[in-house]
Amino acid sequence: MKAIEFKDAASQRVYNSYIARCKRVVKILSVQDQEECLMEVNSYIYEYINDHHEDEMTGLLNILDRLGDPEITLREVVASKKIDQAIKTYNIKYLFQALFLNLRNGVAYILLAFMTVLLVTFPVLIVMKLITPSKTGIWVGPHTFFLGIISGKPDGIREIAGNYFIPIVIVLSILLYLLIITILKAIRKKKP
Repeated sequence: MKAIEFKDAASQRVYNSYIARCKRVVKILSVQDQEECLMEVNSYIYEYINDHHEDEMTGLLNILDRLGDPEITLREVVASKKIDQAIKTYNIKYLFQALFLNLRNGVAYILLAFMTVLLVTFPVLIVMKLITPSKTGIWVGPHTFFLGIISGKPDGIREIAGNYFIPIVIVLSILLYLLIITILKAIRKKKP
């Protein structure tokens, strides 16, 4: 991105400060997405200053006031681009970042965050099944069904998966991961 050059030193300092704040907000994104966001902000500033022939500092302050604080204005853009990155790459790191950034956006993201926590616990259950096979599994009993670790074996509760527990958990992990990605794609399509 080519920075706008101002004649007035104070205007240049205000502009540089605003762009530096924008860079801090978008640094979590890929280099290409960072550049795209910064070019968009720069474009708004440049077009406004060219269209409004007023004092350089006044024009700059007016457009920066309209754009708002980058920490607020760019939050939604960064969150949206993180979702796109998670969907494209299937990288769990980007998935966590996207869910964290979008946690404030509603119930769907809370559900997705819960599903992601489950996704993280499944490998722990696999390891625990290898360490303590008699206490880890899929447990059923009268009015009881759960997946996990049991400390004391109450009467009437029995483990039903046996040696198939690890393959079942692996398949559940894959299905849950694909479901999370599918829900994210559906949410992205609904947004304008």
